[in-house]
Amino acid sequence: MDIVFVHGACVRDAAWWWHRMVEPLEAFGLRSVAVELPSCGAGGDLEADVSAVVEAVTKPSVLVGHSYGGVVITEAASRVDVSHLVYVAGTVPSAGDSLSSLAAPGPPPPFLDFDFDGGTVGAVSSMFAELFMQDCAPELVSGGAERLTRQSLAAFGQPVTVGVSAPSTYVVCAEDRATPPAVQRGFAAKTDRVVEMAVGHHPFLSRPVELALVIAASAGIVGGQV
Repeated sequence: MDIVFVHGACVRDAAWWWHRMVEPLEAFGLRSVAVELPSCGAGGDLEADVSAVVEAVTKPSVLVGHSYGGVVITEAASRVDVSHLVYVAGTVPSAGDSLSSLAAPGPPPPFLDFDFDGGTVGAVSSMFAELFMQDCAPELVSGGAERLTRQSLAAFGQPVTVGVSAPSTYVVCAEDRATPPAVQRGFAAKTDRVVEMAVGHHPFLSRPVELALVIAASAGIVGGQV
C-alpha cells in the first residue's frame, strides 16, 4: 500500500516537507510519495491540485493531507481507490464547502499576505518560525522558510463536491499556533477516529516517528498506534 502525502498552502518542494517520514514508514513496509500541488507557485486551482493527487495514486492508498491539503484529499478520494484518509491539522470540508467558506469570520489572519489584485496569497515570512514551526529544529525551520511560495487564490475559493467518503483519522496538533486546536477538533468531528499529539503545525518534521505510527495504523499495519 502507498502513502500519498499532500502538503498545505503556500509551500513548494513537496518531497522536502515529508522527507522525515520516509524511513519510519519504510520500517512498516510502506512506500510514500509526496505530491506537488500546482496551485502553489504555478497558478493552478483546486481542480489542478486534485488532478495531481489522482495521477499519483496507482493502487489502493492512504491519502495524508496537511492543512489545506485536507481539502484536496477530500475531493480526490471520490475519484481514486483510497483505503483511508488522514488529516494532519487539516481542513475537512463538507460537500459545497471551500477553504474560504470555512475561514473564521473577520479580517484575514495576520500571518497571511493577500494580493487580491494579483490573485495570490503567501505566508508572512517574519511570522513563519514562531507560528508554524516553533517545535522544529533550527535547520528545519530555515529549510521550511526557504520553501515558502505564493499560491493561487483560485484554490481557496473553489468548493468540493463531496465530503469525507472513506474511513478517516484526524490528527489534532494540540500545540499548533496557526490552526487553533479548537478549530481542528471541530473538523475532527467529521472523521471516524481522532488522535491528539502535543505538537505544532508540522508534526511530520518535528515528530515523524510518532506520526508514522498513526499512519501505519490507518493503513492496517500491526504495530501502528491509534
